[in-house]
Amino acid sequence: MPEPAQVRSMFARIAGRYDLLNRLLSAGIDRRWRRAALDCVGAVDDGFVVDACCGTGDLAVEFARGGARVVGVDFTPQMLARAGPKLKEGDGACAFVHGDALHLPVASGAADACCVAFGLRNVADRHAAMEEMARVVRPGGRLVVLEFSTPPGRWFGGLYRFYFTRLLPLVGRVVSRHDDAYRYLPRTVLEWPRPALLEEELAERGWEECGHRLLTGGIACLHWGRAAGGGGGEP
Repeated sequence: MPEPAQVRSMFARIAGRYDLLNRLLSAGIDRRWRRAALDCVGAVDDGFVVDACCGTGDLAVEFARGGARVVGVDFTPQMLARAGPKLKEGDGACAFVHGDALHLPVASGAADACCVAFGLRNVADRHAAMEEMARVVRPGGRLVVLEFSTPPGRWFGGLYRFYFTRLLPLVGRVVSRHDDAYRYLPRTVLEWPRPALLEEELAERGWEECGHRLLTGGIACLHWGRAAGGGGGEP
């Protein structure tokens, strides 16, 4: 994993074309994945949601439109600058704050839910981030982690790896005009723990009733957990 300053600098350089590349490289499916994360949290009307590693704010805005009060936190100001303009009149209260997922600027037990979409890979210590998210969520509150995965199976998995390691970096370099970010993405995804192992890590860091569900054949994975002191399973 590169140093945090290197990761921050990398995201700063691609911030202007980040949303375009998300839509292009995922064929728009990333919107469906974020909607799945929203559905996994369940009813959020007037609830308080923390979106860690919020990037350009897509997931935070979805929660705000669902009626939640939202704080989106990211350590790259250039990404945050593109988040606020996405809010429209009638959206719920939403603030975007410069900060670190390892030290969330939220009081302990204040949040009804904490989410992170495609950002847990990028923190310096994912285990510390899991514990920090547990700190800010009230007893019985919800955690949802949306992250890339590697599809199982020889045929689809092999085809996806070819796209992910050969074609995606090429398209990313041409569109973003930066080479490092779209070599970093497949490298970190291929090194990322399998869903079952990540589920175990969440449980070891204080989350209860943990589970996961593969999305789009395993290209992405939705993980969930509940803070100690509450009940219920997957919504």
